[in-house]
Amino acid sequence: MNFSNELKDKVLKGYKITKEEALRLYSEPSQELFMAANEIREGFMGDKVDLCSIVNGKSGRCTENCTYCAQSIHFNTGVKEYSLLPYEEIKSQAKENQDEGVDRFSIVTSGKALIGKDFEGIVDYYKRLNDECSISLCASHGILDENSLVKLKEAGVKRYHHNVETSKNYYNKICTTHTYEDRINTINIAKKVGFEICSGGIIGLGECREDRIDMSIELERLEVFSIPINILMPMKGTPLENQEPLSEDEILRTIAIFRFINPKSNIRLAGGRNKLENYGDKAFKAGANATITGNLLTTCGNNVCDDRKMINNLGLKVKEII
Repeated sequence: MNFSNELKDKVLKGYKITKEEALRLYSEPSQELFMAANEIREGFMGDKVDLCSIVNGKSGRCTENCTYCAQSIHFNTGVKEYSLLPYEEIKSQAKENQDEGVDRFSIVTSGKALIGKDFEGIVDYYKRLNDECSISLCASHGILDENSLVKLKEAGVKRYHHNVETSKNYYNKICTTHTYEDRINTINIAKKVGFEICSGGIIGLGECREDRIDMSIELERLEVFSIPINILMPMKGTPLENQEPLSEDEILRTIAIFRFINPKSNIRLAGGRNKLENYGDKAFKAGANATITGNLLTTCGNNVCDDRKMINNLGLKVKEII
């Protein structure tokens, strides 16, 4: 029996793999690794695929210097800038996704943290959406304190999204205006408040394989249930505009290894899906069981109808809305 299968059998029995074992998986034959990860996905997550959608509720003018981001004021990218979208526009998108069978809808806003009138406005949006829609609500508004997170929870938000982005060791290579610890602290406060947590990161930033594994192990330690894996889409004007892209095999290997490390989590395709052939259909047979669908933030994704067809063609089923 090869190493991937040996480790897969242990994971299915509750074993937590080590960092050294995860690194070794990168050297395994692709198809054997993908098949083993797929069996782990089947064993813990069944044949259901979780769909979520997001709206970019506020764009640009971010004070942070994250090297991958077109919305930072530190870089000249020509990104579209706008303040908080009107409620009716956001409600319309939430209703549309709800009617198409999407599980969850999230408002994402630019900036280190949403504060002041914008924050009070978004709290009111969530209260109204919770009353007027049946779709589950997620929020992504940066590094918030406990009081702000409590207000979101009371407004009907069930899940808080806040990526770790990369490993602790690599973080200062991509951002220096806030720390990795700031992000971990926000996640821990959100957990304390009672939120489900969605947190992942970006691959292809120039990090090494060990950094990706460290990030995945951190997410397992934090007991993150929804893990979005973004693939860097180099944006003109950012420091990473000429970053060499990862191969599809490297991306799929990373998704498979995330499944080994986080066997009971939703491994979610996110930004950069269009870098993969057929919008990442192979990823659903290599450990992934969730995706952001529809229009993404700064990169285009697949629409809901096409995603549902793809999922059905793979012999999988879209998760029923509870």
